[in-house]
Amino acid sequence: MKLKHIFLSGCVCLLTACVATTSQTPAQWQAQRDNRQFEASGRLGVKINEKGSYANFDWSRKNGVETIDVNTPIGTTVGQLCQDSQGVLAQDSNGKVYLADTPEQLSEQLLGYDLPVKYLGVWANGEWVRDVPHSFTADGKLQQSGWKISRELTEEGMPRILLLESEDLTLRMVFTEYSSELMQPEKWELCAARK
Repeated sequence: MKLKHIFLSGCVCLLTACVATTSQTPAQWQAQRDNRQFEASGRLGVKINEKGSYANFDWSRKNGVETIDVNTPIGTTVGQLCQDSQGVLAQDSNGKVYLADTPEQLSEQLLGYDLPVKYLGVWANGEWVRDVPHSFTADGKLQQSGWKISRELTEEGMPRILLLESEDLTLRMVFTEYSSELMQPEKWELCAARK
C-alpha cells in the first residue's frame, strides 16, 4: 500500500547533489515560454498532514509528451505519469492504466486532492504560468494557483530544488540532473501507454 501511495503521489505530482546553491528572487522569475523540452532526474518527497513519502524520479518532456517515472531507491519503476495532447494517464507497475482529461482530474480521482502536475515543468524552469494570476512573497517565493513556489539553483543557474507548499501538502523535488532547451517539437507524439 505504501508503494502505491508513493507511486500515486509521485506520479500525480506529477524529485541530492552536493553543490553550492542560491535562492531565487522575484527578479529571477520570468513569464512562461513555450516549447521547452527537458530531461531531469532526482528525488521527490511528498508530505501530507505531517506524513511523508519519498521516491526517485526520471522526468522528461519531448515532442509534446511529458513523462514522470517514479522509482524505488533501487531503480524499479513503481509507476509512470504521462501527459500528451489527448490528456493525462497514470500506469502502475502492474500495467493498470488510469485516464483523465487533465492532471487535476487524475489527481482527484487517485488521491482525493488536486496537485499542480501540469505546472511543475514551468515552475522548475523559473517561470510563472501564463494567464494564471501570480504574485511574490516578501522573501521571493512565487505564489500561484494556491501554492508558494521556491527554487534553489546550482552555480550554473540550473534548478537544484523545487519546493511547493500549500495549506495541507508540501512537494519537494531535489534534482541530481537537469537539462533544458527551447525548441519546437520534431513531431507530436503520444504517451507509450496509449499505443
